[in-house]
Amino acid sequence: MFLTISTTGTPDRPATDLGFLLHKHPDNAQVFSTSQGRAHVLYPEADENRCTAALLLEIDPIALVRKGKGKGRGGAPDAALAQYVNDRPYAASSLLAVALSSVFKSALRGVCPAKPELVGQTLPLRIEVPALPARGGAELVTKLFAPLGWNVTAESVALDTRFPEWGASRYVRLVLEGDMVLAEALRHLYVLLPVLDDAKHYWVAPDEVDKLLRAGEGWLAEHPEHKLITSRYLSRRWSLTREAMERLELVRLADLDELEVEQVDNAVDEEDSADEVADAEEKPVPLAVQRRDAIVEALKASGAHRVLDLGCGQGQLVQALLKDVSFTEIVGVDVSVRALTIAARRLKLERMGERQASRVQLLQGSLAYTDKRLKGYDAAVLSEVIEHLDLPRLPALEYAVFGSARPTTVLVTTPNVEYNVRWESLPAGHVRHSDHRFEWTREEFRDWARRVAERHGYAVEFKPVGPDDPEVGPPTQMAVFTMSSTGETTKGEQAA
Repeated sequence: MFLTISTTGTPDRPATDLGFLLHKHPDNAQVFSTSQGRAHVLYPEADENRCTAALLLEIDPIALVRKGKGKGRGGAPDAALAQYVNDRPYAASSLLAVALSSVFKSALRGVCPAKPELVGQTLPLRIEVPALPARGGAELVTKLFAPLGWNVTAESVALDTRFPEWGASRYVRLVLEGDMVLAEALRHLYVLLPVLDDAKHYWVAPDEVDKLLRAGEGWLAEHPEHKLITSRYLSRRWSLTREAMERLELVRLADLDELEVEQVDNAVDEEDSADEVADAEEKPVPLAVQRRDAIVEALKASGAHRVLDLGCGQGQLVQALLKDVSFTEIVGVDVSVRALTIAARRLKLERMGERQASRVQLLQGSLAYTDKRLKGYDAAVLSEVIEHLDLPRLPALEYAVFGSARPTTVLVTTPNVEYNVRWESLPAGHVRHSDHRFEWTREEFRDWARRVAERHGYAVEFKPVGPDDPEVGPPTQMAVFTMSSTGETTKGEQAA
């Protein structure tokens, strides 16, 4: 297996800086022992104008067969000849990707103690792989590398030049050119070489998800082919692919909001241990029970059968709705992967009967963005959700729910800040939860709800939840939005 990395230099930045970044001196030919064979690093050319580093991996197919206890590629017991006669010594694959990560480990991590100023600099790079297996052909190679900023040349290799009628093989000669940070370029190769081969020579364990996300940081979440990349990299193991996709979606949503992933995935209190939440029901909180009961009653009164629980958290409301057979479809949506995992455990989805399981679905999604999956439902519930958003983000939620999804009925509950004086344990001026961005008075909530209703073609009425104190009102306030008979939207909404 063979791969070259070339760059050109200028008087201010000699091309031999490539040697510092790779931690391999251009004057030395070095040999490294790897689990796949011997890896050689050498420099066919190295001066201030142009420098090329080559990685040559010597593979012994017989040794690999012996190490694998006789199991050939894919584990086929009858493929005896294929175990010894194959493309492994020649075609770039996961074997080369692993060697790349071993030999150029520091370069992959973007570490260069000798010249740290070089780490973040873009270089005019040219990477060539003479023989690359590509299941999907040259077209797929371009689809994978071009969105990353590379100029891609992928030439199909003929099965036999003497017999052109046989057509092309599954191999391509790949040349990548572009201005790129070296560490990023190496991470692209580390992920995409085995993806194109669509095979791995080792068992894909759960830690492969972490390896993929580390190598894909900064580019994989937004890649147009991220689903294919994730599935192939993880050898199509469904559970690992699902986990990786959920974590990538969190990264994407965090980037959109310019937040850290931990700030987005915050629907579970840190003080709650995962085992305690998974194995035991939440301690009864009278107000929480009253709120769920009020929501279920309002949903039944609306005649809703297909219901969205937007911001479903750990699934308490979804669980309550499942107990009533009049709700034929219940969809819980939350941005937090942890919350959805806990909700799935609470609902015992894996052990649920087929008929019951057909009624419920848990989706990851952000309420700040329109989502076509949420259209066409009878009702949507936003229970203790809006107060967790920064006020500038609230219009985005309004449009996503009332303007885009447009369920017939929308229920919104939120704390009544006037009632806080009745909580003896709550210090004056404090909100009820550390993640609340605001808490409204009854008048503020009603003003907001009426504006939303008028803007999006709904009527709205208000109901108390919990004891209705004659001085400060109820602890929780609920707005019941019902789409008007015409269901018309405003001109501004139509334009959007």
